[in-house]
Amino acid sequence: MHKILVVDDDDLIANLIEQNLKLEGFDTKVCHDGASALEICSDYKPDLVVLDVMMPKLDGFHVCKRLQGTGTAVIMLTAKSDISDKLVGLEMGADDYIIKPFDSRELIARIKAVIRRFEKISIKHTDYEQTPDSKVICLNEQTRIALANGKELDLTPTEFDLLMLFTGNVQRVFTREQLLDMVWGYDYLGDSRTVDIHIQRLRKKLGKYSSCIETVFGIGYRYKEPTK
Repeated sequence: MHKILVVDDDDLIANLIEQNLKLEGFDTKVCHDGASALEICSDYKPDLVVLDVMMPKLDGFHVCKRLQGTGTAVIMLTAKSDISDKLVGLEMGADDYIIKPFDSRELIARIKAVIRRFEKISIKHTDYEQTPDSKVICLNEQTRIALANGKELDLTPTEFDLLMLFTGNVQRVFTREQLLDMVWGYDYLGDSRTVDIHIQRLRKKLGKYSSCIETVFGIGYRYKEPTK
């Protein structure tokens, strides 16, 4: 059973989300401030956090940043509709972003889509059996391990899926809308800047090989094989 933590200082909203999640079969907990959220995450270890932005003690942006690298997915939930707030959330590592007021069915669909991307096999480095070939960027779909010139990349599930799509379609140009549909796996209701933010994060992690993901101006992105 997947575990979800709902963090919102509005009791009515938090309780409504909790009820809907429990009806869907999720193990769910609720808290009402950012500091408590971090304390609960250390013990509860949720698969996903539904995280409000404006909260007492510690806001959602700071909580999201602290959760990076923990294996916990984050969906930001806020009344702010300013695009800058959305971009900040995505830059902090959020996997999705929903504006209040929202439809409960949409939230559930988003949660399920993010969890599907986060489901992967836990494996130790010594269990990596696939010997990298001559390619600089090597991915193992079964183990969800990505290597750049033999060095493992610390990718989120979404970043891994993006890179896997690119490496399997060298030189093919993808529009942002195609990437949203093929990687996110649902009809995205926000704007396509979500793709741009994830591409920026992926390029940063690729380091000196970042240029392998090329921007095709006015269209989208394409991948070319990097050289050592």
